[in-house]
Amino acid sequence: MHQATTTTGGPALSTQSRLGRRLIQLYVGLALYGASSALLVEAGLGLEPWGVLHQGLAELTGLSIGVVSIIVGAAVLLLWIPLRQRPGLGTVSNVFVVGIAMDATLAAVPEAHGLAVRIPLLLAGIVLNGVATGLYIAARFGPGPRDGLMTGLHRRTGRSIRLMRTAIEVAVVVTGFALGGTIGIGTVLYAVSIGPLAQLFLRVFAVPPASDGSTVVATGQPRGAILRP
Repeated sequence: MHQATTTTGGPALSTQSRLGRRLIQLYVGLALYGASSALLVEAGLGLEPWGVLHQGLAELTGLSIGVVSIIVGAAVLLLWIPLRQRPGLGTVSNVFVVGIAMDATLAAVPEAHGLAVRIPLLLAGIVLNGVATGLYIAARFGPGPRDGLMTGLHRRTGRSIRLMRTAIEVAVVVTGFALGGTIGIGTVLYAVSIGPLAQLFLRVFAVPPASDGSTVVATGQPRGAILRP
């Protein structure tokens, strides 16, 4: 009887511990994603595709780039409705946490001058972005709003995810650049390096699945995740 009680309690404790780890990964990952995006802004050598759009809209509206990120994320999330996408905890958290962390980091980091400072800042931002992506996707609490838009369009149109991602990101880069967003060597370097970096950190931060198959909230698929919160 004593052994049965121990066996019953073991998986429950293990599941709680796993959930706690996943929650920590989710929010640390999202906060670091916002911080990494802020470092790219400070470097001034080119932003990631959605960052170009956010910066362009910030220039147009006078709002902070973090607030713009929140507004755009919420607007994209509304597009999930006709696409019949289901948000998870990570999806909703993504909308707010990334933008807040971005503005907080921009307020804390002094303005960078000279390539000797801006280049290391750019490289740090890209690597940190890869770490952050691995953390929050591996937590399996659902994709980010922009990822869901991509996968939703893939399902509705029958077109490949690669095509949908390319089409959306080209559109946001062109629009953001037209509005005053920054495109540069950092944009290119981000594009070629974020995939391998994120894949590496997805393996590093992978959370073993629950042995009993139970779930608490909606989860994503790390192997099939698109690398954008």
